[in-house]
Amino acid sequence: MIALIADRLIQAILALLLLSMAVFLLTRATGSPLDLLLGQNATQEDYARLEKELGLDKPLPVQYGIYLVRIVHGDLGRSARSGDSVSALILDRAPASAYLALVATLIAFVGGVPLGVGAAVMRGRVWDTVITAGTVLCQAAPSFWLGILLIDLFAVRLNILPAGEFEDWRSIILPALTLGLFGLGGVVRLVRTSMLEVLDSEFVKLARAKGVPERDVVMKHALRNAMLSVVTYIGIYFSILVTLNAVVEVVFNWPGIGRMMFDAIVFRDFPLAQGMVLFAAAVTIVVNLMVDISYSFLDPRIRRR
Repeated sequence: MIALIADRLIQAILALLLLSMAVFLLTRATGSPLDLLLGQNATQEDYARLEKELGLDKPLPVQYGIYLVRIVHGDLGRSARSGDSVSALILDRAPASAYLALVATLIAFVGGVPLGVGAAVMRGRVWDTVITAGTVLCQAAPSFWLGILLIDLFAVRLNILPAGEFEDWRSIILPALTLGLFGLGGVVRLVRTSMLEVLDSEFVKLARAKGVPERDVVMKHALRNAMLSVVTYIGIYFSILVTLNAVVEVVFNWPGIGRMMFDAIVFRDFPLAQGMVLFAAAVTIVVNLMVDISYSFLDPRIRRR
């Protein structure tokens, strides 16, 4: 287990280093932020002054070296647009995104696993067909379109739920449902496919031959082995929702990381965009590490490797 964690940490450091270099170059390929930050009446002196303040007057290798040293010391720089600390901006928005991602992931997991098990157990029947068709609809519907439909129905017509921002606990329902339905479709399909594969395996047939009750065969033997792929999907889905959920956050005016990332790209805020990409990578790496560790509890054979 310790060797597995150490190996993953080394891979994470290398991945973050390569990613920091890539995002540093790509953000500058979009153009200079000076035109967006300065008005039409700005003089050449204003351009030169702001360019020096942002450190854009230095060669790219020097800029990257300075940026890398600051990252090592925990300094992600300051927003070119507002002047605030990038770390402070991220920490201010991260709880809202994590809250939304957690609720949406719970909807996908709690709803998807029972439906997937039911579809696998009743393979080929009407219930299986209904569930499969429903999952296709959940994943085919664009999230922004589904979000607008939910706002129109529950916030405008019925007026029982708020349409956006964070007011109280009801504010999370519509955006979480919008995100959770897509994830639910993926969980159902993964559970169904994995369960069908496991139910046809030899050890399940042996358990049935020994007279093990069908409920125990399904829940204790089949489902536990089928959960490996589901845990992977849930981990990836959660990390994406925390960091890259710009569309739904913009639709619902949710004060999260995704919406801030959208604004940083639009206004060419290099320090903020770079810091948020690194934050997204760090969240993804941590979640993937937790997923790898959870494998050892679901499948003891992995623990002994």
